[in-house]
Amino acid sequence: QKTIAKIATCLELRSAALQSTQSQDEFKLEDLKKLEPILKNILTYNKEFPFDVQPVPLRKILAPGEEEHLEFEEDDEEGGAGAGSPDSFPARVPGTLLPRLPSEPGMTLLTINIEKIGLKDAGQCIDPYITVSVKDLNGIDLTPVQDTPVAVRKEDTYVHFNVDIEIQKHVEKLTKGAAIFFEFKHYKPKKRFTSTKCFAFMEMDEIKPGAIVIELYKKPTDFKRKKLQLLTKKPLYLHLHQTLHKE
Repeated sequence: QKTIAKIATCLELRSAALQSTQSQDEFKLEDLKKLEPILKNILTYNKEFPFDVQPVPLRKILAPGEEEHLEFEEDDEEGGAGAGSPDSFPARVPGTLLPRLPSEPGMTLLTINIEKIGLKDAGQCIDPYITVSVKDLNGIDLTPVQDTPVAVRKEDTYVHFNVDIEIQKHVEKLTKGAAIFFEFKHYKPKKRFTSTKCFAFMEMDEIKPGAIVIELYKKPTDFKRKKLQLLTKKPLYLHLHQTLHKE
């Protein structure tokens, strides 16, 4: 675990070097290549680590519903916790997108491109990603939950993703009253866990080709859509583009 955590530190250093304009003290590609034999022999590796780095602290990824309880206890905020859905599908780590389903005659598949999200403190979000789920009226998962990779860039009041999500059910097979949820998550260093900042959702009558912007709501995620509160009075939205594929 300690060795993996040190490798994670090296990857973060390399990532920072690639994004930096200064060339001093950067973590080079040759340095990164020295980690390859360690990774290949991770279970038996017992030599000294080639770089003097501190392990990245273990980040706790919480199951749906779990983080809201934890955060309310710590922040002492008011309001009921989000209706966490049962673990009917295995939990997935960030950046686990699923491929498009095989096409069926007369059936429609939906691809949603998540373009960007508008947030007043966009630049301060650490490792932001979006969890996409399809829920019925009771908040039960209708498809496996998918997480986008971490955002490609942050710019002014926008976090840019530009990533395609393949909805894992034909549109015709989605139950009446179902909705597609988008939960914006980011890492909180002080609390050492990944937290939901806000969420948005799209209902079945909004499934149509082209661009769409949807409003952002305050956490906790209300999968039953009973007590919705807008995140802010400012006009901040999640920007999406839908493509329908029909055989």
